[in-house]
Parts: sequence; C-alpha cells; structure tokens
Amino acid sequence: MPRPANVDFTAQPLERYGPVLNDDFPAIREVAELAREFFRGRTLWQINSTALGGGVAEMLRAFLPYAVDSGVDTRWVVINGTPDFFTVTKRIHNKLHGHPGDGGSLGEIEQLAYREVMDESLEHLLEQVRPDDVVFLHDPQTAGLIQPLNDAGAITLWRCHVGIDEGNEHVEEAIEFLVPFVRPAHGYVFSRPSYSWPQLPEERIHLMAPAIDAFSPKNQELSSWVVNDILTTIGLSGGQKPSPPPFLRSDGSSGLVEREAEILQLDPVPPDAFLITQISRWDVLKDFEGVLEAFIRYLADTDAHLALVGPSSGAVSDDPEGPAVHARITATWEALPDDLRARVHVVNLPMDDFDENGAMVNAIQRRSDVIIQKSLVEGFGLTVSEAMWKGKPVIGSAVGGIQDQIVDGESGILIRDPADLEEFAAAVRSLIDDPELASALGDGARARVAARFLAAPRIAEYVNVIGQVQAGRALDVASEGSI
Repeated sequence: MPRPANVDFTAQPLERYGPVLNDDFPAIREVAELAREFFRGRTLWQINSTALGGGVAEMLRAFLPYAVDSGVDTRWVVINGTPDFFTVTKRIHNKLHGHPGDGGSLGEIEQLAYREVMDESLEHLLEQVRPDDVVFLHDPQTAGLIQPLNDAGAITLWRCHVGIDEGNEHVEEAIEFLVPFVRPAHGYVFSRPSYSWPQLPEERIHLMAPAIDAFSPKNQELSSWVVNDILTTIGLSGGQKPSPPPFLRSDGSSGLVEREAEILQLDPVPPDAFLITQISRWDVLKDFEGVLEAFIRYLADTDAHLALVGPSSGAVSDDPEGPAVHARITATWEALPDDLRARVHVVNLPMDDFDENGAMVNAIQRRSDVIIQKSLVEGFGLTVSEAMWKGKPVIGSAVGGIQDQIVDGESGILIRDPADLEEFAAAVRSLIDDPELASALGDGARARVAARFLAAPRIAEYVNVIGQVQAGRALDVASEGSI
C-alpha cells in the first residue's frame, strides 16, 4: 500500500477578496494577522483520503492557499488505503447518511481492515507531526489516527462532513463503530447542529459550514467565448474544435483546457437549448438516476436537454461505488428512444489535471440554465454554492446542508421530498416558463453565497475554533495534573 502523500498547493493572496467582501475585509485581514501569531512555530495539518473529487478535497483547496498567505505553516496529507478499507469507509459513509449502502456489516473483519490502514499511515505521519501542531482529521477515513497523534502531543480535531437530520439504525451502527476512534479528539467539528453526536462531549463540539473559493478554476469568472470554447473542446458543444481555451490555475499561472470528456450523447447540446444540469460524484445518494427518471417521465414533452456530469467514474479512489452507478445510468440511456436520448448527455470529466477539471465544471455550470442537486441526503453539497455563485437558479432537495444554502423562493427552490420526481420536474418547468423568476433566483443565489459561503472569512472561524479547543486541552491537562 502506498504511503500517505503530501499534497502540493500554492499560497494565494488574501487581498483578492477585498473587492468581494468590501467593508468586511479589514476584519478578515486582522484575523489573518492573529492567525500568523497563533501558529508561530507550529503547523496546521489537514488529513483526508483523497486529493481529487468530493467536497472535502474541494473545501481544502478553497481554504488552504489563503491560510498559507496569512503566514500559517499549512500542510495537507492524503492517506492511502486498500480496496477493503475503502469498502468499509464507503459503508460507514452511507450508514452515517442513514442508508444501508451495500448492506454489509461493521464487525470484527471490518475493524481489522480499518485498523490495518490506520497503522500503516501512522509511521509516515509521526515522522512529521510535532507536539502542539494542530491536526484536522476529516471524516471516517482518518478517525483511527486521532489517539496516536494525541500521544505524540498534537492538538487533534475531527471534522465530520456527513450526517443526517434524523438518525436511524444505520446511523447508530456507524457511530458505534467510530466513537471509540473519535472520542479522544480534543474537538469535533460538524457542518450543522443536527449532525453532531450525543455520544460525544457537548462542550467539545463546534460548528463550521464549508465554503468555496471565488477565484479557483471552478469558480473564477469566464468570458462567454471561453465558456463556449471549453464546451466545444470537451465535446459537449458542437462546432470546429478551437485552440485550447485559457483559464487561471490555482497557483496563479495560465492553464489551457485540452482534454476531451467521455460523453454518452447522440449529438452535442445545441447552442440555443435550455440546459438542465446536475454535477457531482457518481454516488447513489446523489440520485442521478432519479434526476434522469424525472426528466424521462415529466419533461419529455419539452425541448430541454439534460446533462448528468461527474468525474471519470474510476478516478475517485475512496468511492468504489461510482462505476456501478455510472453503469446503471448508461444502461438507462442506451434504452431510451432516439428522440429522448438525443436530449440526454452523460458526461465523464477527466481528472488527470485537477485545475483543468475545475475549469470544465465552471464552463458547464455557466452554460446551464438550471442546476439540480437532487440528493437523497447531503452533508453540505458544495456544487450548490458553486452554481449559486455563478448566478444560476438551483433546485435542490431540502436535506442536509442544501437547505442551509438555499432560501426557498429567494435564492433557489427547495423540494421537501427528495423522492418526489413530479415536484422536481414541476420546479424545472416553472423556470423554463418564467425566465424572470429564474433570473431573480440567480441574483439572490449569488448574493447569498457572497454573504455566507466564501473561503476567506473561514480564517476567523478556524482561529476561533482552534483557540477554544486549545483552551479546553489546557484545562484537561491541568485537571489531570491535579489528580
């Protein structure tokens, strides 16, 4: 099994957020100076299980470059795992969402597969992490590292990005598996109050919503001609293939979109077509299959096109279910009559170059007229904020963090029952029929993200949470010393 790998990223100037945050920016600059002093002589670590694909990797790429610019020694490590390990952690992930997943158990065999990877990862980490360093460990894949890092003198925070508003037996089984690994952390960070666990000390629980970077390749402004050239390059739009269109990479250098996507389609999307899009991992809980079924059953009489967009189905190492989801969608597409199949586009975006992939997603979102996020459950759903930042009307399930992002009727449309295909389709039809409503929702969407879900203000939250956790740790040490 490969050793854990350090992920390279480049500092980005916090000052670029000045024109976006306006009067709020001076306070962010002051907090950045406090962070520099707070972390003097120690390192802020982030540990997760993939550098590509998924919300955690997106969030880290959005935040960490600004932490480095603030003067904080910041490092990101990705642990590797065996196929058995990722089968177990995907099972835990699904169960934390209240879903049975593959139906497997979380018993002794699963414990062994999990602990084996934890033990293999520790040697590399303990060579680097020093006493008083601060370590954020993300999601179930990393929980088994907490106690050994505590023993090495680090301050540990476990950040859980998944959860469900109302638990069930599947959630309880996953928590029972994880609690012994998680409990020793000095702090626990959840995305929303309902995700926190009653089995953990309440005074150590903190809340922090994810955020996006307005200047990443996935979210930066693109001219209409660049959008069109990117879509033509990847094959989603027709026309003569242009010279590789440019974009700005995460490190500030110039990049070009050169790769094609793997697309199931009869013909490219016409330039004047109304385009409905869902973009996410090929995860059963994202319910791509439900989106496709709603389109087939209730929107077949429109002229609209549907794009189902995800990463190359084998490229996300910690999600073994992706290829199976994609295969089922492919089978459904192949069985459609030609007239309907001509309006459905199943897009696999290459992941060879993360920044290039982000530019592709950016262009697809900007070309789309409506963005769907029909998740059955959702930890947060960064693709929602990404689309909202581009001024797009988003129709999302009223689950998890989606309902924190969208204010129904103001910055998008929420569907109360994720399984209600007819209601989703009716919401789409309402935006096809009322362009003014779609535009108003898009304007409200961008304003909401600007106010609540951008990366730079998260520096203040990090400093606040870490400060509280460090104070609690000091009290614990003092208490132990008095016994």
